[in-house]
Amino acid sequence: AVPSRSTLLASPRSIGPLNIMRVTMAAVAAAAASLTSCAAAFAPVPPSAVRARSAAPSSVVASASNFRLSSALDSTEEEAEIALNPLVASVKMSKTVEIFGEVKRLQGEGIDVTSLCVGEPDFPPPRAVLDAAVAAVGGGDTRYTAVTGTAALREAIASDLERRKGVAYDPATEIVVGNGAKQCVYQGVLATAGPGDSVIVPAPYWPSYPEMAALTGARSVVLQTREEDGYLITPAALRECLERNDDARLLILCNPSNPTGGVHSRERLEELARVLEDFPRVAILADEIYERLVYPDDDDDNGDGDGDFHASFASIPSMYGRTMTVNGFSKAYAMTGLRLGYLAAPRRLAKAVTTIQSQLTSCAGSISQAAGVAALRDVEDAELNANVEIMRGKRDYVLERLGSMPGVKLAVPPKGAFYVLPDLSAHCGEDDAELCMELLNTKRLALVPGSSFGAPGTVRISYATSMEELGVAMDKLQQFLEERK
Repeated sequence: AVPSRSTLLASPRSIGPLNIMRVTMAAVAAAAASLTSCAAAFAPVPPSAVRARSAAPSSVVASASNFRLSSALDSTEEEAEIALNPLVASVKMSKTVEIFGEVKRLQGEGIDVTSLCVGEPDFPPPRAVLDAAVAAVGGGDTRYTAVTGTAALREAIASDLERRKGVAYDPATEIVVGNGAKQCVYQGVLATAGPGDSVIVPAPYWPSYPEMAALTGARSVVLQTREEDGYLITPAALRECLERNDDARLLILCNPSNPTGGVHSRERLEELARVLEDFPRVAILADEIYERLVYPDDDDDNGDGDGDFHASFASIPSMYGRTMTVNGFSKAYAMTGLRLGYLAAPRRLAKAVTTIQSQLTSCAGSISQAAGVAALRDVEDAELNANVEIMRGKRDYVLERLGSMPGVKLAVPPKGAFYVLPDLSAHCGEDDAELCMELLNTKRLALVPGSSFGAPGTVRISYATSMEELGVAMDKLQQFLEERK
């Protein structure tokens, strides 16, 4: 029994620590019961509940009161209408993510689905990368790093860019490491464009580019390219687009291209640079995440005579001061889940991106960064080149199979990345979304409709999977198209 207040006041010394604790617990319990009773008393009760309560045991009545209070709170939360930022309504969900989610749902139900919709290599990261990640965990390398990344990783990135691409950056002030190249792209867009500005997005495009522009309040201007040109930007088309849009502040250049696999040669890049020299207020975001995955013909070269097919846009002298180069570790090193990318740019642009990142995510993961250092310092070019040759074989297989299918057109074979964008308009007109849904429902084959990339009538095929899976996918696609003849 708990002593009364009068007993406590009369003989305080008779109360030991144990009794004090009992008094405190009893007081808390009494307060809780009082609050519950008050809440139940003020909650409106329908007449039927009043009649039922009069006939119910007291314990049931108390339980019902508590349940009613909980239900009332839940109902209030469900009915509340929270205003959303208007920008959300202007942004579309990624069609690739949407379809991939549907694939996972079907697979979760035990349905076998063949998917060529996600751009993720099927080979594992190099052993040196995995070992470095394990060593970082075991060595306690789990703390925050500088916002821009560890000094070791920034130095490795700077060294790699200078060695392979011929561009020099100060690792202390001109390189920003982020949580994947996607974050770096968005921060580059946010740093250079905003309300009242336009962003030039060549089509076909990665679906995130126009949505990122929308999130900054800028307007996307689609620069159409042609299939017969390999979906590459021509100087004439670029000039016309810039002249029509004097509010343009940024050009996004994805080279090699997702979704077409097209690669702009150094000669073509220099032609585009000469156009941009007449528009000095336009910055360039060069998304070069696929630059290690290129498949040149014997006579292809970037103009330097060193046999490197891909040229970095920042390596063109007149463009260096205006270019933000984005790259990462997901594609060439198969480190998709480690979420590691970077942006390299002159100090003023890099500082702006750093400021943005400092208020968004701070730094990339320390373990991923340790793995990134190993990727650049310990993985031999020969190991990466072997993976490229495997990808080339997959590309050639897909091209051969597509060439034998009715109503499939591909004017220029892709020379980079791991995508093919065939024209299937003979089968669907411009309603590629309906075709892809029918293909998924009837053949359990998942492809991404080209309209989500700004190329209606096409589909994107990712061949970054096993040869066995590619064989099954091509068989399904061929059967589907032959049945539609």
